[in-house]
Amino acid sequence: MNFSATGATQSASTRRSMMGLAAVGLAAAVVVAPAPAQARTTPAATSSGVDAQLPAPTGPHPIGTFSTRLVDRSRHDPWVTSQRYRELMVSVWYPAARTSDGDHRLAPYMAPGAAERWDAMAPHGIPKGAIDFAAMRTHAREGAPVDMSDGRRPVVIYASGANDPRTWGTSAVEELASRGYVVLTIDHTYEAPAVQFPDGSVKDDAPLRKALKEAQQNNAMPALLKKVLDIRVADSKFVVDRIDALPHGLSKVVDTRRVGMFGQSAGGIAAAETMYEDRRVKAGIDLDGTLEYNPEPNGTNLMPVARHGLDRPFLLMGRQGSDRTTEPSWREFWSHTNAWKRNLTLRGSQHQTYTDLASLLPQAGVSQKVIEKNIGRVAPARAVAAQRAYVSSFFDRWLRGDDDHLLDGPSGRYPEVEFAG
Repeated sequence: MNFSATGATQSASTRRSMMGLAAVGLAAAVVVAPAPAQARTTPAATSSGVDAQLPAPTGPHPIGTFSTRLVDRSRHDPWVTSQRYRELMVSVWYPAARTSDGDHRLAPYMAPGAAERWDAMAPHGIPKGAIDFAAMRTHAREGAPVDMSDGRRPVVIYASGANDPRTWGTSAVEELASRGYVVLTIDHTYEAPAVQFPDGSVKDDAPLRKALKEAQQNNAMPALLKKVLDIRVADSKFVVDRIDALPHGLSKVVDTRRVGMFGQSAGGIAAAETMYEDRRVKAGIDLDGTLEYNPEPNGTNLMPVARHGLDRPFLLMGRQGSDRTTEPSWREFWSHTNAWKRNLTLRGSQHQTYTDLASLLPQAGVSQKVIEKNIGRVAPARAVAAQRAYVSSFFDRWLRGDDDHLLDGPSGRYPEVEFAG
């Protein structure tokens, strides 16, 4: 799915854009992506592709990470209602105490079962087998001890685009962790392409693909899109519930009074709607996600957050040609939001420029034409630097009270970024 703010369509072979949920496109997920085994314990090797790397984070802190299973026993799973609880996989990223390199290995980018599925989908212009997602490593040390030296730390939740894995914003997440934040990333089970649990089982997105087929046949896409976002918001609120119970010492350093949320596409939408429904989230960012339940944005079926706005700080950041003057739901949201707000555009960008695709696609051996089609004409390194700078500046300002004034107006440091308000 592709919940982009502009809702521009693509050919079926390059995945149809559908409300900006994630640039895979649910329609393509139904037709193109093979379903993995429901409980595979020894996934096959993903590929023999290149050993791709993400840019190193720039903050002063070394990073640790771990993944954990969270179980919400207060509700049945909304996709598989016979399951009497909702289970999620969450990754936690945090400032780590300094350790020698041999003490904790660099964490993998994806679990092997999830990597196999992601590679099979040939995601967002990356040819199947071009990148070895299972072999990729992050800049975080797996299970490294938490840095306890700086008191309570603000917490940020990252939400990926629909039908994308929770790892798809790792570059932005690592940057925040290196700057002193605790960051949680969520896989929405049965919507993400594949979620691997600690017992080795892999839950795929078959329920979502089935629901998409039915919605297309019954002309019921708005209802499906509402279901997807309602589930994401419920999952996000549950994760906020569990922040102060995180293992490995994190409960001693998180500050539940300073919680922010951001995401790309459907993740940005979920950030906005979660803020509207849950006052514990103090500040949020929407990276190119529309705020209505339509396959293509037209200003109808607006989400509650678009109809009523927010009373806490929020940042809209869109791709080329998408801002509050061109995107109907953003215009409505803007008119109803009386709190601090900004609307930025990354010049020359595309929907997936706000994900790790900006770093990974140029390493996949594809043509410049493919690169421009998927992540635009903006220089990838500049796109990554700009996103990191503005996301960090926003959360520093509203969760730490540390204002570098980058969001006051256009900056010569980042001429790629335009202000629409």
